[in-house]
Amino acid sequence: MGRTRRARRINRTLAAVFPDAHAELDFTNPLELLVATVLSAQTTDVRVNQVTPALFARFPTPSAYSSAKQEEVEEIIRPTGFYRAKAANLIGLGRTLVTDFGGEVPTALEDLVSLPGVGRKTAHVVRGNAFDMPGLTVDTHFQRLVHRLKLTEEKDPVAIEHAIAAIIEKKEWTMFSHRIIFHGRRVCHARTPACGACPLAFDCPSFGEGPTDPAQAAAKVTGPERDHILAFVGSGEGEAHE
Repeated sequence: MGRTRRARRINRTLAAVFPDAHAELDFTNPLELLVATVLSAQTTDVRVNQVTPALFARFPTPSAYSSAKQEEVEEIIRPTGFYRAKAANLIGLGRTLVTDFGGEVPTALEDLVSLPGVGRKTAHVVRGNAFDMPGLTVDTHFQRLVHRLKLTEEKDPVAIEHAIAAIIEKKEWTMFSHRIIFHGRRVCHARTPACGACPLAFDCPSFGEGPTDPAQAAAKVTGPERDHILAFVGSGEGEAHE
């Protein structure tokens, strides 16, 4: 029960720190989000967002991907890495959408994970952000933070998903994922977390893995929300916190 209370308090704190947390991949429809998420494997959202405008313009529909030439897709997505496998997945994904789903992105988890290059993480991203269906996105940031926060001891991503689903309210799953990922990218870095400037310090059993001095920690906080984060924890570097 204590872990559940702490997890939900963490979620409330992160909601205040990151009120605008969201998927950082650019998209305007479910297909674009699906494609962008497939491309995001082993690379950054920033890199994906650099290539998707040209990709989306050239291949606006599943049928366009299904008839695409492998070399042309590879050339556009090359900067994302693993471009041969990703190009093959996108073409296969387009074909499967056309043949099995009437050219529409499905909403059911089991249907999404049947698509080439799509696992549970990608499926939950699409369900949560394109279709507003609650889901936990267990990416590397999420796994790292729930372990550092000691919200679960599970190691397998599916087991982690189920463990967190049991302690966070279902309606909060999608936003909890965004907030945790935002926090991992901006404050709770993999090598050196900004412990002394962390809004979750009170609830974190791992406090002290990074610098606890407020000034040293503040220097490690990144992202457009930096001033707000520092103000929230009472750092003199941030804007006035109300």
